[in-house]
Amino acid sequence: MIAPAFRRLPALAAMSAAGLLVTQTPAFGFLDFFKKGEKKAPSASEKQVQEGTASAMLREAKAAEAAGDNSKAVGIYSTIVKQYPFTDSAAEAAFSKAAGVRRTGQLQDAFDAFQSFIDRYRQSARFSDAIRQQYEIAEEARGGKKQKNFMVIPMKLGAKDVIDMYQKVIKNAPFGKLAPLAQFSIAEIQQEKGEKPLAIAAYQGVVDNYPNTPQAAEAQFRIGSISNVAAQKSQDSGNLTSTRDALTTYVATNPTGERAPEAQAMLQQVDTAQAAESLKIAKFYEKQGKTKAAAIYYNEALKFGTSEASTEARTRLSELARIDPAAMTASKNKGGSDFTVPAAVDLRSREDYVGPPSPELAKLSEKPKMRADDGFQPIPLQEPKLPVRQGADTTPAPGSLLPPAGTDSNKPLLLPVPPPPGSGEGAPAVPPPPAPPPPAEKKP
Repeated sequence: MIAPAFRRLPALAAMSAAGLLVTQTPAFGFLDFFKKGEKKAPSASEKQVQEGTASAMLREAKAAEAAGDNSKAVGIYSTIVKQYPFTDSAAEAAFSKAAGVRRTGQLQDAFDAFQSFIDRYRQSARFSDAIRQQYEIAEEARGGKKQKNFMVIPMKLGAKDVIDMYQKVIKNAPFGKLAPLAQFSIAEIQQEKGEKPLAIAAYQGVVDNYPNTPQAAEAQFRIGSISNVAAQKSQDSGNLTSTRDALTTYVATNPTGERAPEAQAMLQQVDTAQAAESLKIAKFYEKQGKTKAAAIYYNEALKFGTSEASTEARTRLSELARIDPAAMTASKNKGGSDFTVPAAVDLRSREDYVGPPSPELAKLSEKPKMRADDGFQPIPLQEPKLPVRQGADTTPAPGSLLPPAGTDSNKPLLLPVPPPPGSGEGAPAVPPPPAPPPPAEKKP
């Protein structure tokens, strides 16, 4: 007698073979399972039917939105986008859905909804409005407006999330009018966090990418201001240099800007600090006996310092020139140096000076005086005598201002002289012009 288990073997084998046949289907058949959510473009007739249905649903959603039922309206908008993505109503539904989500206070969800609209319907007339909505959401998130999570607990968006929002605004429309504002906001957030390198880099992005905007000028000033604050907290001379470069650029490009007085005041502070630091370093090198190095830093104090610092630096340079003239001569001959030594103060008293004489200071300080009787004679108003020919009568004829030409000269007259008016003489006969030559005869 055969056991029952062995009787089931043919049936199990058949089922295994059937299962094997099922698993040997093409690979794309298995992958199609994950593509069920993707919609295929409908035909012309199908699209016409879908347009009517989507349009009717859009009107229903607008009516629910007007009635204050925001949840129902958002649900209908979502259905239109999901079921009829190729219709004309889908773009309007996607935008209205994002606006409805924003009304719920979910800032991050609303921003993502507008981003989905931008990615799918970039050619829509609502594109610029969607960018504006994203920028406003980022501004609300930056201002500390809280959103609700799934546990209905207020939660504030972090700085990184807000920066990501601004960066997406710039990416969506890099040359739009909101791009420089978003980039400037990123720099301000980094500045508020105390991230000096990141803040300066972000402000520099405004200056480089949007140079003709009002934000570029303010960004240039902020770069110098941040470096100035860092210079006051540390002894790093690099911060002083960065501050001077940034503020000098701002003053050069915005001489009448609102921040120009502040920039000038900061530059004066930087020069004073730089001069004090240079004097300190120069004295250190002077004590070490390094004349050249000391002269370099004394010269910096001359260029950037106040009157007190410049006087002290000039005195020390004079002393260095007396103690070690060879070193000072070598320093002066170095390219790019412009050391100031006492010998250059009074150049006009040097023996090899060949320039113009120095003005008398006493005369320069006097007030102007009236001209005295120093024998000055005015130019006479009598007309000079005109040259005439030798032996000619110098009495002018009536009605003429010029004396008559002489007749006893052997030199012929170049032009006929007309008689003086009133003499009764006729004008001299002018010979007729010569006749033209006859035409040449043609040879046969």
